[in-house]
Amino acid sequence: MKRIILMVIRLLYIAPYWFIKLLHMAGSDQYSWKEKYDFLRLITVHANRAGRVVIDTHGIENLPEKDGYIMYPNHQGMFDALAIIEGNPHPFSIVMKKEVKDVFFLKQVFQMVGAIPIDREDIRQSMQVILQVAKEVSEGRNFIIFPEGTRSKMGNKVQTFKGGSFKSAMRAKAPIVPVALIDSYVPFDRNTIRKTTVQVHYLKPMYYEEYKDMKSTEIAAEVQHRIEEVIAANSKEN
Repeated sequence: MKRIILMVIRLLYIAPYWFIKLLHMAGSDQYSWKEKYDFLRLITVHANRAGRVVIDTHGIENLPEKDGYIMYPNHQGMFDALAIIEGNPHPFSIVMKKEVKDVFFLKQVFQMVGAIPIDREDIRQSMQVILQVAKEVSEGRNFIIFPEGTRSKMGNKVQTFKGGSFKSAMRAKAPIVPVALIDSYVPFDRNTIRKTTVQVHYLKPMYYEEYKDMKSTEIAAEVQHRIEEVIAANSKEN
């Protein structure tokens, strides 16, 4: 909470203008996804700096040259999106929990990236989301899906990845990009404003040819393993 307050205080001179513009852009069709994403990224970069958070991005060159892929990060908290957006110049959408889709401000941010809400308790609606994401990915949109289903509350320790999270990629035959987040829980979970660094590692993609004969649970286990290896090699907790 202290860091969020710091961000707000240090950006008071420009925040009202950004907020009004965000509301306008979120509800307008006159802007492209790229224009909306670039503006959101501008806000994110300044917010992170104001909050004394350094984003250390690795492996951006591993992202496929052609759009139409899905990134699968471990989930540590609300700061995850800020960490990924700052270092990633390529627009993406996100699958989010339905519980946050109507939260003021978050609602507008999600509109900016065309986020899709999912109700994990509703099997029929979840299947519709899988099909919708697969369709949009096939048409060239990039997505983020958090395969743990919910955030980890154990620091850099990863929870079990769910096989169902990978069904959209399988259906679209899309590249799967593992993303390792390290210390992304620190900025908002720790009651401090000390300067901190969050690491974002984009791993080499798994292309359809590599996973076409695998079950969704096997893909989930493999992606989780690759992410855990990177976390183990780079986390100061280890």
